[in-house]
Amino acid sequence: SNAPKPRAVDEVPEVPLALVWNPYLDELWAGVRGRVVGWEGYHRAGLITKEELNYIHKVDRKRGGAGSTIFTAGDAVSADDGPLYAQMYMSLLHRLSRVDTVQSILVLVDEMLKDHDERVTWFHQAAVGNPDFPYGPFLKCLHLDDEFVPLDASRILTTLYCASPNPIVADMSQLSSWLQKQLQSNNASVVDLAVQVLESLLQIKEYRKKVWDNERLVDTLVGVLKRNTTSPQMQYQVIFCFWLLTFEREVAATINKKYDIIPMTLEICKAAIKEKVVRVIIATFRNLVEIAPEANLPAMLVAKLLPYTENLSARKWSDSEIAEDVNFVKEQLTENFQSLSTFEEYASEVQTGKLEWSPPHQSETFWKQNASRLNENDHELVKILARLLSTSQDPLVLAVAAHDIGQYVKFGQKDAKKYVQDIGAKQKVMELMTHPDKDVRYQALLAVQKYMVNAWEF
Repeated sequence: SNAPKPRAVDEVPEVPLALVWNPYLDELWAGVRGRVVGWEGYHRAGLITKEELNYIHKVDRKRGGAGSTIFTAGDAVSADDGPLYAQMYMSLLHRLSRVDTVQSILVLVDEMLKDHDERVTWFHQAAVGNPDFPYGPFLKCLHLDDEFVPLDASRILTTLYCASPNPIVADMSQLSSWLQKQLQSNNASVVDLAVQVLESLLQIKEYRKKVWDNERLVDTLVGVLKRNTTSPQMQYQVIFCFWLLTFEREVAATINKKYDIIPMTLEICKAAIKEKVVRVIIATFRNLVEIAPEANLPAMLVAKLLPYTENLSARKWSDSEIAEDVNFVKEQLTENFQSLSTFEEYASEVQTGKLEWSPPHQSETFWKQNASRLNENDHELVKILARLLSTSQDPLVLAVAAHDIGQYVKFGQKDAKKYVQDIGAKQKVMELMTHPDKDVRYQALLAVQKYMVNAWEF
C-alpha cells in the first residue's frame, strides 16, 4: 500500500503495532504450529512446572486423534489472565533454550496476540519490576541457532517496541545489530523481513535516531539499495525507511553527504517502472528540501534534479500527491537556482565526489574569484579533491580533480602550493601523468605545469 504523506515532522503517523510477515515466515510458522507438542513430556523432563502445564492446557484445544494439538491461545486467554500468560511465556523463554520448546512458546505468543493488538500491553504490564522484561526473553531468541526462532522473535519484538509506553528509553542495540546481519543474508525473504522490521520501527519518532546512530546498520541498508538484484518492491521498502528517517532534521541535513542519497535515488527514480517507487523517492526529496534546504538544494541542482522534475510535472499520475510533491520540489529548485552562488554549486558538486565538466571548472573568472574560498572549513574542498585523486577509479573524476588542483595552485593564495604538497596531492597529480586515460594524463600535466610556474597561462 502507498505510504501516508505527512506534511511536517510531528505529523508522521505513530503506528502502535507492526505487521511483519511474508510467505517464508508463514510457511515456517505453519510447520511449527501443526507439529505435535508433548507438553506433558516437557513437564516430566523438568522444563515446565505443573502450574505452567495446567495454564498451557487451558489454551490448547485438541482436534482429531491423539497427537493433533492445535493452539488457539487467541480464543482462550481472558483479559483477567492475560498479564499472567504474558509473564509465564516470558519466564519460560528466559530460562529455556531447547529449540522445539522455544518454537512452541513463540507460536503460543503469536496466537495470543493475533487479531488482538491491545494484548501487547499485557507484556509491558507483566514487565513491571523486572528490568529484563519484556524484551530480554525475545532478544535471547535472536541468538538461537534455528531457522524459525530468531525471525519470529524479531517480529514479536517489533510489536513490543512499537507499543512501548516509553520508547525513548527502550534499548534497541541488540535488535539493531541482529538486523544489520540479516540485511546481508543471501536469502531475499530474510532481508525482506529485516526491512519490514525497520519500516515498522522507524514510524516511531524516538526510534529514528537510535537507528541512524547505528552507522553499520544504515550502511548495510544503503548496500541493499545498491545491489543489482534488488527488486522494485525492495527498493520501495528501503527508500520508505529513508523517507521516514528524513523527518529527523539531523538525518535530513547529513544523509546526502554521507551516502549520496540524492543522485542514487534519482537514478532509481529514472529507471522505476512502479509508480509507488517514484512516489516515495519524490516524497523523500520533499522532506530533504523542507527540513534541510541549505544542505540539499545545491546537491539537487548539481544532480540535475530540476530538469527531471520539469519532465515529471508534465506527466499524469494516478496519485495526486506525486504531482503535488513534484511541483513543490520543482518550485523550490527554481526559486533557489539563481540565489545559489556558482561557488555553492561547485562546492556541492565536489562534496558529492561526482565531478564532471560543469561550467565552474572551466571558467577562469570563477577561479580568479573563488580559488581562495577552497581554504574555507579547514581546506575541506581541497582535501576532498586530494582524496578523489587517490581513491577514484573514474577517469572523468580524476581529470576534473587534477584540473581543479592546478587551478587552485594557480589562482589561490601563495601558500596553496605548499598545502597541496603537504597533503600529498602534488605527488598524486604527478603519478597521474602516466595514467592510461589520455585526458587524465593531459590534465595532470597541466596541473604540474601550474605548480612549477605560478604564472602559467593557457
